[in-house]
Amino acid sequence: MSVETQHQFSNRTSGPEIIKRALGKPVPFEGENGTFTQSWFPICLSSAATPDFVRGFDFLDGRVIVFRDKDGQAHVMSAYCPHLGADLSIGDMVDGNVRCVFHHWKYGADGRCSGMPSKDPIPTNARLFKFPVCEKYGTIWAYNGLEPHYELPDFPYPDEDLVFKTRIFGNEIPTDPWILCANTPDMQHIRYLHGININGDNPHDIVEWTDHSMFYEFEGTHVTGDPVKHRLGIVGTSMYYQSTEFAGKWFGFVSPFTLNRPGRSTAFITVCARKDMGTPEEVDQYLEEIVELEKRVVIDDLMNMQTIHLKPGTLTRSDLTLSRFFDYLRAFPRAHPSADFIR
Repeated sequence: MSVETQHQFSNRTSGPEIIKRALGKPVPFEGENGTFTQSWFPICLSSAATPDFVRGFDFLDGRVIVFRDKDGQAHVMSAYCPHLGADLSIGDMVDGNVRCVFHHWKYGADGRCSGMPSKDPIPTNARLFKFPVCEKYGTIWAYNGLEPHYELPDFPYPDEDLVFKTRIFGNEIPTDPWILCANTPDMQHIRYLHGININGDNPHDIVEWTDHSMFYEFEGTHVTGDPVKHRLGIVGTSMYYQSTEFAGKWFGFVSPFTLNRPGRSTAFITVCARKDMGTPEEVDQYLEEIVELEKRVVIDDLMNMQTIHLKPGTLTRSDLTLSRFFDYLRAFPRAHPSADFIR
């Protein structure tokens, strides 16, 4: 074989360069290995919880019920009757108890069976899983766990000095809540997708981290051209928080995300303003304007969230806070104590 032939054969067999996508350490998805992040998750609007009706909602990888007792306290519990598994959300409320439609077993605010028409002895294990519950921002929240390890944050002003508007926004989103939350530590996304000018460099060095939250502040210019001063953050793995001075006025905004089932979320939006910012009509009009402003921002994000397959990949210096947020998510406690009850 001549030298020229050897050279041609070598070129033919070497083939094109093999290119592989660079991937970082993965972040567990909700439900992976049968567990979920131990976070506060919104379940429904406060107005959906009443002492007159019991309502059902998908949550984690199962189903829960929401109702209020005679004192007005909201409760979130597993939806399936421990007798034969009837869905309690199609039952009714009787004297502050949830009554199963199938055999009329009743369950009280402590989750235990409180009576049955058969007069049989009540089994000691006839009980529902009772989630820790809080009511905040016009929303009913349930904690995935036995004892919450953090509380939801307040705004800089007392709730009694604020006016709130809370709504469910849009249709179900095909992502986990933490994927939506990852937009906030993604400072490139804030600059380039939302068009917000951040004065100076990305504020990586001033981010405040805890085991259940991250916050940072910056001044800049909104896409409207108005000056803006933001305090932004993520709490748990399911809630975006914002306290903002915009065009000389303050407003608060939170957007928590349900976990209807693995890979499926729904966005809530709450805006608030101080009562002393004008007449009730003026404050209401201002809040409607802020709702529209924030809806446009959320829509920008939801367009991407319809098709994203988020995998930490090739990151740059601008992704410093985003990279640390991925570490935060990897370390976040995970469990599923309600698994035997809600499925």
